[in-house]
Amino acid sequence: MTALDSVLVKCRTENRAALIAYIPAGFPSRQGCLKVIQTLVDAGVDAIEIGFPYSDPVMDGPVIQEAADISLKAGTGAAEVFEALKVASDTGTASVVMTYWNPIERYGVEKFAASIAENGGAGVITPDLTIEESESWLAATKANSINPIYVVAPSTKDPRLARVTSKTGGFIYAASSMGVTGTRESVSIDAKDLVSRIRKVSDLPVCVGLGVSTREQAKSLAAYADGVIVGSAFIKLLLNAKDEKAGLEAVSQLAKELAIGVREGR
Repeated sequence: MTALDSVLVKCRTENRAALIAYIPAGFPSRQGCLKVIQTLVDAGVDAIEIGFPYSDPVMDGPVIQEAADISLKAGTGAAEVFEALKVASDTGTASVVMTYWNPIERYGVEKFAASIAENGGAGVITPDLTIEESESWLAATKANSINPIYVVAPSTKDPRLARVTSKTGGFIYAASSMGVTGTRESVSIDAKDLVSRIRKVSDLPVCVGLGVSTREQAKSLAAYADGVIVGSAFIKLLLNAKDEKAGLEAVSQLAKELAIGVREGR
């Protein structure tokens, strides 16, 4: 059982959803990212998702793309991703990496999975990796006892939903709507339907991402999801902050509000 499995079990026994926070490695700076991680942990998030900045992020909206661009221009690569992962896991918080497939393939499939485990990571979210192309990755994650986390969307048909979820570990990442990441005024009603469909084919926890930015949205999702994933809302605060201190304070305040929200949902 990974640290991620354990925290999701803990949240389930407390009859609440988990709060999972996303931050790209190297953003707003290499050291700034590490400060954000500690701030999120101190504010009460249950798990940390470290993003591997990528130049062609098909799932990411303009806010995360801007953050990734800043990070890449500063020279962020695998070393900085694993550094951030270790800092997060060393706090005792369940931590995972979200990355597109290309960086894994370039680094080396088995080596990447081993580095995740060596730095305390519980798993990896791979939004653009299909089940049909996963043989080597699934073997590597199994060998290193980490969770292979796949993403499903409202457009995923039931037969495929069963196939994808059968290969997933840790939790199933349910994209709340069709489209890219980014804060929204409301979370799509497709999310609840998708979670319901997933529950018919899998007993794994289901965590919902894409669009959450307020306590009320977190509360509404927590009523039926096992986890609420928030990324763009934190990044937007950091991008708009007048300085690092103000950014960290804003992130802390939002994380605390969201932590209350996931506990109010049931």
